[in-house]
Amino acid sequence: MRFARLVGTSLLTFLGTASATATVAQAQEPADWRDGLNFHTFSIAALDPRTGELGVAVTTRVSCVGNGVPWVRKGVGAVATQASTRTEYGTELLDALQRGEAPQAALTRLLAADSGFQQRQVAVIAANGQSAQHTGTRPNAWAGHRSGPNYVTQGNILVGPEVLAAVAKSFEASEGTPRHLADRLIDAIQAGFDLGGDKRHGLRTSAAVVVTDPRPGMSRRTDGQTASINICEHPDPIGEMRRVYNTVSQTLGYRTLQQYAGGDVVQLKLMLHTLGFYRSGEPFNLRAPDASLFGADAVAAVDAFRASEKMGTPTVGGSPAGLVDMETVERLWAALTRAGKADAVRQQLLDITMVRR
Repeated sequence: MRFARLVGTSLLTFLGTASATATVAQAQEPADWRDGLNFHTFSIAALDPRTGELGVAVTTRVSCVGNGVPWVRKGVGAVATQASTRTEYGTELLDALQRGEAPQAALTRLLAADSGFQQRQVAVIAANGQSAQHTGTRPNAWAGHRSGPNYVTQGNILVGPEVLAAVAKSFEASEGTPRHLADRLIDAIQAGFDLGGDKRHGLRTSAAVVVTDPRPGMSRRTDGQTASINICEHPDPIGEMRRVYNTVSQTLGYRTLQQYAGGDVVQLKLMLHTLGFYRSGEPFNLRAPDASLFGADAVAAVDAFRASEKMGTPTVGGSPAGLVDMETVERLWAALTRAGKADAVRQQLLDITMVRR
């Protein structure tokens, strides 16, 4: 889900018949980054000591915040670099932690070598829970940071300190609960957003969450990354981030569950019964109480018909069981026509299908 940065290649533009001029395409990035990488924003970097998960969640009124602010390394630490953003802090701080340097010592050393440190806001938390934060004196409007057990939160151009207080309260309240770290981080950022968040309005808004998990088998990636959701631009980026998280984790409530019922199910069953796939050998009562319910026997009949038509059978990653799309409907009518039964079925459907509205 990360926004692609496309490395340009040389292009030849032919002028006339013999001359050519080589031009180099520029790397693609959001247009609103052109005046400098300024992520005035708020974020939280945190760990779950029970699982070893480390992560960062962030939102801002600038496009593609996930490309610049969050930096996470499995079993090492997490970094948020924002305000006048120097992305190098991400790798430099994580490298320092991996070498065994304490977060405060590493951050102090790097800030001392940075002539623009007064425009920066940087936070780092290590896998052992140690952390360090820096807010320069010249990030615009309200800016500040705070920390607590297993987290650091920070922001600038906010409506006030209540934003970070809400982030902290939400994250602390979820401590020890049976939830993944990404789930908790999204809630914490939402709490700050609900209190006003970034005070600017009328700008494009983005959000991101990145989490790593060091436990064997928890990630299919060698870097341990489990969650990586980057909402580059959306009217409600945190809401969209939550929707994506719930969808990919198939959290109950992400979709409406129901058993289909209605006249179309009756029609489907009649067609399948006529072809011998549904309750073959017994009469089919069009007006029976369960005639309009799309139950397990109807699903099995659909799957059997689709298999007979070589349309595939339900498999892991394949078509859903009981799939009745327009192609299936067309195949049903074609099969009835071949059997010479289409007209009889249409007459029965005419008798039960009436429009009285």
